Amino acid sequence: MTATVLLTGVLGGLALGAGAWLILRVLIARPGARARLHADRPKLWRLAGAVGGGVAAGALTGWPVAAVLAGAGVWWLPGLLGPDRAHAARVARIEAVASWTEQVRDLMAAASGLQHAIAATEPIAPEPIRDEVARLAAQLRGGRAPEAALADFAHAVATPTSDLVAAALASAAGRHAADLGTLLSSLAQAAREQAAMLVRVAAARARVRTAARIITTVTLALAVGLLLFNPVYLEPYGSAVGQLVLAFIGTLWAAAVVWLGRLARTDVGPRVLIPPASDREAVRVP
Repeated sequence: MTATVLLTGVLGGLALGAGAWLILRVLIARPGARARLHADRPKLWRLAGAVGGGVAAGALTGWPVAAVLAGAGVWWLPGLLGPDRAHAARVARIEAVASWTEQVRDLMAAASGLQHAIAATEPIAPEPIRDEVARLAAQLRGGRAPEAALADFAHAVATPTSDLVAAALASAAGRHAADLGTLLSSLAQAAREQAAMLVRVAAARARVRTAARIITTVTLALAVGLLLFNPVYLEPYGSAVGQLVLAFIGTLWAAAVVWLGRLARTDVGPRVLIPPASDREAVRVP
């Protein structure tokens, strides 16, 4: 009986995933939808996996709470326990800002104006911020005020160092900066030191992420093992009171995992230039 229910749950999850894939293919075929779906593809895959996992868990156990917990786990656990890609992206952006700042400094030292220096760095800007630099150069060529264009650049890069660099270059555009080369050198050095500090902090907190992975794996393995090999032990959870108890336990467990995930995170510090409230939703922080 258990094997039949398990097979039904697995096949149901696979069928749901195949249906989600077909829907995505249809949506991608619509005009103008490919670019939007490309940006949201990871979220769509996570959503399909969460729905499929929830359906499989519900079919396997017959418990609504188990379906909800399984779907929530498939949605959140990869981000909490997987590789910290957001941290790596932040470090790469900070180092890229340092390199780009030095490029602008060297070009301005060679008697290039600010707009010409930024335009010259467009094809050679570091990869993590190349799109933002290209957008900045395009805005400057289009006649937008350097202060506004640099503010948008800082908001797009979204690191404290990019705010300081944008403020320094905006001051240079307004002819209010003295010894700009020294200032940019100091900012580039500060960015590199911040990136190195973040790497050291991440290495120290890697043990917390490892502990969270071990705790989560052991807990899930124990639950699945009991469900497959000793389902009688879990029969009390099939009642209404048991479902309430399972929901309470699942909530506590999820809160503990989220707290462990927060302990493993790193913070780059407060921003200097804060985007307006109407623009904050449009700014993506890596």
